[in-house]
Amino acid sequence: MAIIKAFKGIRPVKDKAHLVASRPYDVLNREEAKKEAVDKYSFLHVIKPEIDLPGSVDEHDPSVYLKGKDNFFKMMNDGIFKPEGDDCLYIYAQTMNGRTQYGIVACAAVEDYMNNIIRKHELTRPDKEEDRKNHIRVSGMNYEPVFFAYPENKELDEMVAKVVTNQPEYDFTAVDGFGHHFWVINDKTTVQRIIDIFKTIKYTYVADGHHRTAAAALVGNERKQANPKHTGNEEYNFFLAVHFPANQLAIMDYNRVVKDLDGLSESEFLKKLEKGFTIQEKGQAEYRPGKLHNFSM
Repeated sequence: MAIIKAFKGIRPVKDKAHLVASRPYDVLNREEAKKEAVDKYSFLHVIKPEIDLPGSVDEHDPSVYLKGKDNFFKMMNDGIFKPEGDDCLYIYAQTMNGRTQYGIVACAAVEDYMNNIIRKHELTRPDKEEDRKNHIRVSGMNYEPVFFAYPENKELDEMVAKVVTNQPEYDFTAVDGFGHHFWVINDKTTVQRIIDIFKTIKYTYVADGHHRTAAAALVGNERKQANPKHTGNEEYNFFLAVHFPANQLAIMDYNRVVKDLDGLSESEFLKKLEKGFTIQEKGQAEYRPGKLHNFSM
């Protein structure tokens, strides 16, 4: 069964959420993030704090993680973030290309990660894992949610549909054209029912954020091992996740570009590819594979 938990979120005040919103840490390099974080409240100052340090400072230097923590608490002191009064669940919806998907924001359990209740489909790189672990170790917080999928459930769908008929707490379109919508669930009966339904769900699946998931779970497990009075109720036993029903998710293209033929001519390069690919002239139009387990180049 999947364990989720309500929590007291620390979130932006309503009129500043659009300024805080940023893209994930791993889709921008240092220079791109620096250009994008034009507003002082951009969350890139927290998740990519190397942008606020001299270029000579390595992005994995201990001072980087401390800077991210300092930047976050400066925003707290400036009144940009506020802690929730009670344990809540939340609905986060994302609109892209005319379609919207609705996710339940909750704490996922480290225990579920260690016991493979949270299923993975990617291997992780130790260097990227360690970078995110250091952010958590230094700050003591999960700054960014990971995205999970769960097998769709009719009652959960109905409960979410009812919540989103209310006015959202946040509702804005970011500069990249993506819409972001957010509701707070603070009714204790509704919160408990959602938690109970998840107990009937056998597995959840990492849809996006394998490195952040691994980092959060492994740091939580580190703290468990280091605590002789561990009870299982400590905050380090949980981490931030948005759970989307699988039938709402669209799998986007995952593209890479060959930039260097390593001294080969085009014809030599194509000849070598014949060892693993069926080579066909497809013209200039973008080509996508048409069935499961195929990929194109």
